[in-house]
Amino acid sequence: MQTLLREIRDTPLLWMLVFVPVVLVAEAAAPHSHTLLFVLAVLAIVPLAALLSHATEAVAAKTGDAVGGLLNATLGNLTELIIAITALRAGQYMLVKASIAGAIVTNAVFMLGACLLLGGLRYHVQEYNRAGARLSSGLLLMATVALLAPSAVADLEHLPPDGSILNKLSVGISVLLIIAYALGLLFSLGTHKELFASADHGDDEAHLPIGVAVGTLLVVTVLVALVSEIFVESVQKAAETFGMSPAFVGFIIVSLVGAAAEFAVAFAAARKNRLDMVVSIALGSASQIALFVAPALVLLSYVVGPTPMNLQFWPGAVTMVMIATVTATFITTSGRSAWFVGALMIFIYAVFALTLYVVPPAGEG
Repeated sequence: MQTLLREIRDTPLLWMLVFVPVVLVAEAAAPHSHTLLFVLAVLAIVPLAALLSHATEAVAAKTGDAVGGLLNATLGNLTELIIAITALRAGQYMLVKASIAGAIVTNAVFMLGACLLLGGLRYHVQEYNRAGARLSSGLLLMATVALLAPSAVADLEHLPPDGSILNKLSVGISVLLIIAYALGLLFSLGTHKELFASADHGDDEAHLPIGVAVGTLLVVTVLVALVSEIFVESVQKAAETFGMSPAFVGFIIVSLVGAAAEFAVAFAAARKNRLDMVVSIALGSASQIALFVAPALVLLSYVVGPTPMNLQFWPGAVTMVMIATVTATFITTSGRSAWFVGALMIFIYAVFALTLYVVPPAGEG
């Protein structure tokens, strides 16, 4: 326990854990103060995501390459998954789909661009392993194409209006994506793990003891679930107060908040000229969302959702996800970068955010 307290004391981001009891008390004292609860929930989720990341790294460091890699792959996006499951149970499918699309775009464009900018401001030119980048971007491109297939055929005239065909297509694609996810783990952790050696930068940092780390994982997961419940219940009213649509909240706010811990790790790596780690985190997280989180949510909707959820996104999301994927693929083919490349990627993300804020999807204006 002393190790955990020392970790919190030495990490400024974790000081925000004070907002966790604050939001729980506020929800009990003023359950109808939706705007206040929304803000407090956002401030509480950020340090919980960071603490979850610390605990995951500690467990992964003690369990070996294969199990550790699996933990990082499955728990790296746990915060976004919990928020999405909570929204799924509430039937807020626009928020769920927006968070899926937003997480892909945020990781592939904003996180990568911000890291290239931060690293480029310190180093004139930065280099990284093109082979690893091509593998990650190729995996992301394949997953993105699969996710966008239902949206591409949704307007065909011969499809029944009840959505049954789209639901079947979405379930089939979800199963295929999960199989591809498992094969990707086998490829990167087993048969061709040497290709990903650059992503392993050594264990040069002190980690939490394994017992403390496992206990922290369990406790933080419960706390994230509780805070996510408050977040989802308050988001609709709070979004109206701030003039935001549920699509904007899911696409921008949830994506940025859920990836806060990954941002901190990626930014630090960029400033240390470790772009291999940056590319692995940014594109790896985006592909995990597309390959595992999105299909898992579709299948879970048959269990916890009021109705089945399909993979049909609104046209703007389809366009933004594809542009983000192609941009990340194009940027990472050279193996070199400078600060201006990162600035351009941030401008692309800003255009997406502004467009979604000013022109919400049909039916949400």
